[in-house]
Amino acid sequence: MDWQGQKLVEQLMQILLVSFGVVAFLTGYMLGTFQTMLLTYAGGVVFTALLTIPNWPVYNRNPLNWLDPSVVEKYPKPLPATTGSKKKSTKK
Repeated sequence: MDWQGQKLVEQLMQILLVSFGVVAFLTGYMLGTFQTMLLTYAGGVVFTALLTIPNWPVYNRNPLNWLDPSVVEKYPKPLPATTGSKKKSTKK
């Protein structure tokens, strides 16, 4: 799954879970049963999981292009960052 696919899945999951939560609450309130509300929401969670957990092809539309190892050897390796760089000020 690529980065844009992950973003799409995250947004889709949030929208679906909130929507099913509202629908479940309204269904439970109208019918007056807590069990119906829980079953409606559980069905929404299962539907959301089936839609977002598998790596569907729609989530792979922008694949990452990795560098070939022979190309990487041509570029210099980055130097490690120095963590203790403090400037010493001298006052005269």
